[in-house]
Amino acid sequence: MSIRIQKSKCAGCGRCIEACPGNLIKKDKENKAFIRQVRDCWGCTSCIKECRHDAIRFFLGADVGGRGASMVVSEKPDISTWTVEHNGAVLSYRIEHNRLFTLGCYFSHNINRLCLKRIKMR
Repeated sequence: MSIRIQKSKCAGCGRCIEACPGNLIKKDKENKAFIRQVRDCWGCTSCIKECRHDAIRFFLGADVGGRGASMVVSEKPDISTWTVEHNGAVLSYRIEHNRLFTLGCYFSHNINRLCLKRIKMR
């Protein structure tokens, strides 16, 4: 497990650098974040939690059944959105914290399949 940083979304704020307990994230010449050695990442997700630009994705490798998928979590005051991408398909789960259900949405790459599913929460 490790992270992937999307330079095109990185704002260069440095929050991820401060959050990384392994001191693995640095800035390049363009002031964009990058991870020195991906294999050294512990997968703690501290940097993902700090990134306000969705520039850091959690890489879901074969060791956790992800087979190369990546995930990002977006937070708003009362909504969390978990988005997983793999081979052009996107799976998003929106969790509304003040409701008793989650709304899961699956969008295929060519948008010809769409499923919405309510899941009761405790």
